[in-house]
Amino acid sequence: MELGIHIVNFTVPGAPSTIAAAVGDMVAAAEDIGVTHISVMDHWFQMEMMGSAAMEMLESYTTLGYIAARTKKARLGVLVTGVTYRHPGLLAKIVTTLDVLSGGRAELGIGAAWYEREHKGLGVPFPPVSERYERLEETLQICLQMWSDESGPYQGKHYHLAETLCVPRPIQKPHPPILIGGGGEKKTLRLVAKYAGACNLFTQLGPDGVSRKLDVLRGHCEVVGRDYAKIQKTIIAMGPPPSGDGRDFLKEMEPYAAMGIDMVIVVPSGQDPVGSVRGMERVAPQLAGMKGGLRAAGDSRENSRTAG
Repeated sequence: MELGIHIVNFTVPGAPSTIAAAVGDMVAAAEDIGVTHISVMDHWFQMEMMGSAAMEMLESYTTLGYIAARTKKARLGVLVTGVTYRHPGLLAKIVTTLDVLSGGRAELGIGAAWYEREHKGLGVPFPPVSERYERLEETLQICLQMWSDESGPYQGKHYHLAETLCVPRPIQKPHPPILIGGGGEKKTLRLVAKYAGACNLFTQLGPDGVSRKLDVLRGHCEVVGRDYAKIQKTIIAMGPPPSGDGRDFLKEMEPYAAMGIDMVIVVPSGQDPVGSVRGMERVAPQLAGMKGGLRAAGDSRENSRTAG
């Protein structure tokens, strides 16, 4: 099982002047312990569940550009891009730029968006959920077209592009990996089966809940003729406390590895994010020994990155 980190908190002592150093130290520590994936949230206001919407929050893709310059190997993505936040053509260009400047390490993580307060706060339209899902599917189609040899028009219900030109092309072939976040059984997981190379589910569901979502995804793959084994399965979880041996965390991860989860993406502690990341060194080797779905099936990581 691979290990990723998900940065959700930029409220550090001395902010804002200390944020850059804190993020740089965090991602350097992550690469030191073998983290293979680094992600950030896509929000303009901090989530209220984290404390306050007025807490520090950075724009995601600008942050990933900085992280790209501070790292060498880890894959970089947003977990996940809100479909309402950027025009699809611009989004494809942004992810392409990150891929080129990072040496082929970008990932498109995307979802239907949900945080109405920040939309209203900054004057961004927030359509009903059914329309957001329509826009999500059109956005996936547009990104794939811009990353293909087809540079002609795109005509959808919500988006109309006269010229899907994207130069330079991404370094990764055939395109940067696509991850769709969320566990909606009728829409989200159907889109994963149809378009994505990876899914992301929540450990709050528990092993039984995650297993159910994977069964639903498997069913959607059968309907669209997709090889379920080639979709990377990821979960997001709170990491082990900075102190302790990490045994409880490893025990928690065992059933997920057994059901075929390929990667756990861990949220570092907000009080000491660098120490929290370094503390994961205690569990990284054992996680690497747990067999997720792609490795157990004999697929390489490269195959998982280019699926979809």
